[in-house]
Amino acid sequence: MLKACILGLGGVFLGQISLAEDIPGDPEAGRKLAGQCRTCHGIEGMAKMPIVPHIGGENPAYIEHQLTAFRDGRRVHEMMSVVAANLDDQAIADLAAWYSSQTPVASLSPGQDPEQAPEACTACHGVDGIALMDDAPNLAGESVMYIDTQLKAFRTGKRQHDIMSEIASEMSNDEIRAVADWYSSVKFEVEAVN
Repeated sequence: MLKACILGLGGVFLGQISLAEDIPGDPEAGRKLAGQCRTCHGIEGMAKMPIVPHIGGENPAYIEHQLTAFRDGRRVHEMMSVVAANLDDQAIADLAAWYSSQTPVASLSPGQDPEQAPEACTACHGVDGIALMDDAPNLAGESVMYIDTQLKAFRTGKRQHDIMSEIASEMSNDEIRAVADWYSSVKFEVEAVN
């Protein structure tokens, strides 16, 4: 699994970055737009529900790619597809600028040994769950439910990704749960922009 991740690093993520990246985002305009996101993701990007991801402190390329995928129908979700359908490239760039302006802070919990981090995940998502690549999400502090659900979606093909689909297809339920347990145990917060 790790081999598949490392082999894909050479260009897969670069090819997935959205066109909105070429448009400069305005964090203040994004903060105003984030009002429509706050019920689920919070105004600073700290999720309010266990099935919703934290998006504060994500790389802008990742946010842009996901919002564009929801808008264009390449990724489908009952709520996000509806919300993103009304976003133009400038709105996506502004939201990405706002949420990425938050500073992610993660630290391993007492008893978490870095040597025990999920080997198949750390090359992209880091030992502490802070992504090491522009178009990979942070996993630090996400709920067990969210990580478990997303990995199983990749495994079954409900979600498609050149790297994640292959990695998840080889994972058992116990391996998925171990990854979810690891990253959900990481202490995570964002330092909000004033």
